[in-house]
Amino acid sequence: MRRLALVLHVAASVGWLGAVVTSLALGVVALTSGDAGVVRGVYLVLEPAGWATLVPFSLAGLATGLVQSIGTGWGLVRHYWVLVKLLLNLFATAVLLLYMQTLATLADLARDPGVELAELRTVSPVVHAGAAVALLLVALVLSVYKPRGVTPWAGPTAPGRRRHTPPPARRGPAVTAS
Repeated sequence: MRRLALVLHVAASVGWLGAVVTSLALGVVALTSGDAGVVRGVYLVLEPAGWATLVPFSLAGLATGLVQSIGTGWGLVRHYWVLVKLLLNLFATAVLLLYMQTLATLADLARDPGVELAELRTVSPVVHAGAAVALLLVALVLSVYKPRGVTPWAGPTAPGRRRHTPPPARRGPAVTAS
C-alpha cells in the first residue's frame, strides 16, 4: 500500500508540474504572439485547462502527500522538509484556487470582440506559472535530498514503527565477503 501511495503521489506531483509548465508555455505564447486570435484562444483555454488539470493535480498532490507523510515514519510535522513541502503545497493550492478567478476574467475578456489586444495581453499567467514552477521544483528537491533535521514537534516514534533514517552514505566501492 505504501508503494501505491508513493506512486500516486509522484504521479499527481509530476502531473501538476507538467500542467504548470504547459500553462507557462501558453502564457508566453499569449504574451508574445501578435495574432489576436491566438492570444484570445490561449486565455479561453487556460481557464478550463486550469479546472481540468491544475486544480485536480494540486489537490491530488496535497491529498497523497498527506497520506504519504502520515502513513510513513516521516510524519506530517516530524521533519522540516516534510513540513516545508506541506506548507508550500497548501500555499500553492490556495493561490491557484484564487488565481482561477483571474483566469475566468481573462477568458471573459477574450470572449469580448470589443476588447483590444493591448488590453487583453498580460504578464500575469507567465508570472504565476513561473512562480509555481519554481515552488514545485523546490518541493522536488526537498523530496529527493530530504535534508536532515526534526522539528520541535517530532515527538517520540510511535510504538511498532521505526523512525525513518536515510541509509548511510557509501564511501568507495562496495566490499563483499569472499
